Amino acid sequence: MSVSSHERVLRACRFEPPDRIPRFDSFWELPPDWEQRFGPVDRLSDISIWCPREGTYPTRARILDQTNGWVTKVDDWGRIVRSRAGAYFEEILEVPIPPGCDPDSIEFDPPDLDLRYAIDGGDALATAQRLAQDKKHYCVFGKTGGPYLRTSFVRGTEQFLMDISADPQLARALVERMADHLIAIAVEQLHRWDLHETGVWIYDDMAHNGSPMFSPASFEQCLLPAYRRMIRAYKEAGARYVILHSDGNILPILDMLVDAGIDGLNPLERRAGMVAEDLRVRYPDLILTGGMCNTQTLPTGTIGEIQDEAQRLIDLGRDGGFVIGTHSLSPEIPMASFAAYHDTCQTYGNFDRGTPPLNLSRASR
Repeated sequence: MSVSSHERVLRACRFEPPDRIPRFDSFWELPPDWEQRFGPVDRLSDISIWCPREGTYPTRARILDQTNGWVTKVDDWGRIVRSRAGAYFEEILEVPIPPGCDPDSIEFDPPDLDLRYAIDGGDALATAQRLAQDKKHYCVFGKTGGPYLRTSFVRGTEQFLMDISADPQLARALVERMADHLIAIAVEQLHRWDLHETGVWIYDDMAHNGSPMFSPASFEQCLLPAYRRMIRAYKEAGARYVILHSDGNILPILDMLVDAGIDGLNPLERRAGMVAEDLRVRYPDLILTGGMCNTQTLPTGTIGEIQDEAQRLIDLGRDGGFVIGTHSLSPEIPMASFAAYHDTCQTYGNFDRGTPPLNLSRASR
């Protein structure tokens, strides 16, 4: 009897041996020739992350101007942003909480607005039908942002970093207000989408390849209390697992995050020092997801290098506790490179076939 993605991922989360290595891969797009070679997306990943409209001001969202290919709009966070078709980044022109704003006066849109949980603008019935389909194919988790990145959305990145450095009391007040909002969003989606058996991922990119965007002391003072409160509230609302996503090197603050209660970590960027094998030794009970997330192996590595790295990671997951995954797969990835990774997962990563680890020491945790 085949094992569902839902059960496969949860076995890994419980540190039980799965039938094969669970996967969490995502694509900017899946070209027709890739789909013909590898099959539909739901065969390439075991996890789906469901994202509500968590913005602080979704009722304000509207287009202000469209001129000469430029679009100026108010987004769900209340920011005025400008963009061009086909461009990846937006220019932020104005934020909703400028300098001089009293944190006690801030009011966000209610967390229980139906529009927040109607996926892709559909109605409640369409959303329920799509969720039911996703739960057949994937292990579905919910999502909120984290207190650093989401506060920077409404404050402005440069200004918020200045707040953390020069006015930590103000920064802490803004972060706590954002944490209130994110907790309410998490609790609402857990109940509406019945995600208690899985849980919620917190997406909070707060580091570059060298280090976090702030010192460990600043994190402990301004952000750690909010993390403790959010993780506790998510679990009290029924989330079985709370998994953190942060790009970059968060090693200087990772002990604090683990102590705050995170159950897992993603994406494990080797180039940033987040080496999956090292993290398994340092944190034997932390669910690890990712590992193939770097800018070198899939884009420029040889077939042998790709296979070897995938095999090393797969060995980490033989007894559970690990979900292999790549970065978001963009068009510059050669099909042959992804095929080397994919085929290794399908063969070497199929534990029910009895494939032994290449190095028995790899499989220990």
